[in-house]
Amino acid sequence: MAALGREAGADPRAKGVVPVGAGEVPKDIKMATYTHGQPSPSLGDEKFRRPMVIDIIEKKIEYLRNETTLNIYGTLIFGTTAGFSGMLANFIFRHCFKVKHGAVKTYASLTTLPFLSTIVAYKLLVTDALYSGNISQENCALRSSLVGIVCGVLYPTGLAFSKNGRLAVKYHTVPLPPKGRVLLHWVMLCQTEVKGMLIPLVFQTLFGVFNGMRHYAICESTFAKTVHED
Repeated sequence: MAALGREAGADPRAKGVVPVGAGEVPKDIKMATYTHGQPSPSLGDEKFRRPMVIDIIEKKIEYLRNETTLNIYGTLIFGTTAGFSGMLANFIFRHCFKVKHGAVKTYASLTTLPFLSTIVAYKLLVTDALYSGNISQENCALRSSLVGIVCGVLYPTGLAFSKNGRLAVKYHTVPLPPKGRVLLHWVMLCQTEVKGMLIPLVFQTLFGVFNGMRHYAICESTFAKTVHED
């Protein structure tokens, strides 16, 4: 009986049997314990999730690159049409004032300045507003057409009138205006030929509306694609 008692009172740990709650749980087992209902991350999930994130980022970059390329092409074409409008205005006023001097200088300035002013004005008034998201489609088309009218027609017309008028006065290619009727004198000299600027006026207005609506549609499409990918 004493032997049986000693065997019954022996430490159960000696036989490798640990009662529940008798000892502390090892740290590595504690780290693997999660609350009920919380999914445990696995290495396979992370390996599968990482390529998906990289693929989404690459698609977004591709969408933005395509949008930027199309917008740059549209803006450059818009500026080029303004440059051609400046060339036409310079030709008209040189013919009106019978100017033969400074052809290269006037054509270079009348091509470059409307081109650059159109690109800068379009970026400030249309492109930046589209990226900020505070512009509607109608407002975008209106701003684009105004850029075309002001920078593509009115500005080159006034610039050609000023430059060629100074050359006409300098080289005496036209009679000087009488006192008190200076503006009327210059208008009478070119009132017939200047009607040719109606062609670029109509073209710049229509192309401005088309370019603005197209730019807005591209931005909306890109935004919708990126949201859908998310």
